[in-house]
Amino acid sequence: MHPLTADPHTVVVAGDLLDWATLKTNQIGTLIKLVVGVMVLAAVATAYWKTKSWVATLVAFLLGALVLWGIANLPSLQSKVGSEIDDRASSVAPQVPGPDVGNSKALL
Repeated sequence: MHPLTADPHTVVVAGDLLDWATLKTNQIGTLIKLVVGVMVLAAVATAYWKTKSWVATLVAFLLGALVLWGIANLPSLQSKVGSEIDDRASSVAPQVPGPDVGNSKALL
């Protein structure tokens, strides 16, 4: 039985659920970083195995490190991208003149 429903007289507070959701979200984030790290190591090993070239292995390592850095710093990257976009510019539509519908020669 689930620990939250084990005792019918226990009151579950929303804060407990939020703490649980935050914990699970952090655990999933850690798991994703771990899986991506293993995939990067496999890609570097595969690059060396197939090419036997240290240059290709170094490039695979650098690209893998870049991907890991991007995943680890995703929140800061999202805030930087959000600060670069100006919302006011997208709300103003450009004024483009249309055809003159009052003049029948303009339509022909």
